[in-house]
Amino acid sequence: MIENAQEPPVDLKDFVAEHRLPPAYADLATRWYLPLADELARVRETAGRPLVIGINGSQGSGKSTLAALLKHLFITRHALRAIDLSIDDFYLPQAQRQQLATEEHPLLATRGVPGTHDIPLMSRTLEALTSQQASVPIPRFDKASDDRVAQAHWKQETAPVDMVILEGWCLGSPPQNEDELQAPINLLEANEDPDVRWRHYVNRQISEQYQALYDRIDLWIMLKAPSFDCVYQWRLEQERKLAARIAPHADGKGIMSPEELARFIEHYQRLTTHTLRTLPQQVNFLFELDAERNIRAASKPRDLPLV
Repeated sequence: MIENAQEPPVDLKDFVAEHRLPPAYADLATRWYLPLADELARVRETAGRPLVIGINGSQGSGKSTLAALLKHLFITRHALRAIDLSIDDFYLPQAQRQQLATEEHPLLATRGVPGTHDIPLMSRTLEALTSQQASVPIPRFDKASDDRVAQAHWKQETAPVDMVILEGWCLGSPPQNEDELQAPINLLEANEDPDVRWRHYVNRQISEQYQALYDRIDLWIMLKAPSFDCVYQWRLEQERKLAARIAPHADGKGIMSPEELARFIEHYQRLTTHTLRTLPQQVNFLFELDAERNIRAASKPRDLPLV
């Protein structure tokens, strides 16, 4: 189990208010995530160099909030320079995904699965943030327009930083065995990928591109959903929050209906299910969630590396 924090807990009221979280989140964070931040800070001190922390969690599991919280704690509690990044901000621009859809498979027009991220850009960004003394542009993706924000509007981060936190739903996901790809897992695969081309392409990208990205990550955290069944409801909550945020500024374009979301989620079912089964034993910090996203257990499946 992860031990409770030894230092007095910080006041998280401002963080909870800023991120529009329920008041109970402060108690959850104090019990589980303060000790995590403290331990990660100690590893950073021992290592004497910047660390890259990877957070895996299915859609809606709270990984973005955890990344933001760890950044907040590193800065306010440990006087470390930190940045939180999402793999979602490294999606390929819409035009490039449309090209992939034409050349490889129509399903690649939909953002999300391995093969739709700009891995070279992500690797360069991580390298620059941890090794250069420079101003590093941080990519940003606009989900409402389904396209990358123009580089002129990217935030600049002064490097090097002490802690880089990278979160993503497929971060750390291993490839499947080829024979596991054959049987469709849902109607999307059965009807729109009958020849298994899309599944093979995605799996090949993990093996050939994403593994090198994983090697850049020093420490791994996983927020483990109880099952894929929870993901639709969690993702539906995200879509409603997105709609509430952009409604005053848009006509609803880019917001999915429940039916559209159900199909959208099917793009991720195979890899999410595979990751829930295979990744937990590979991470350094595992937090097992219930259907309400409360933490029901925490453990350390793998020892901390000698970074």
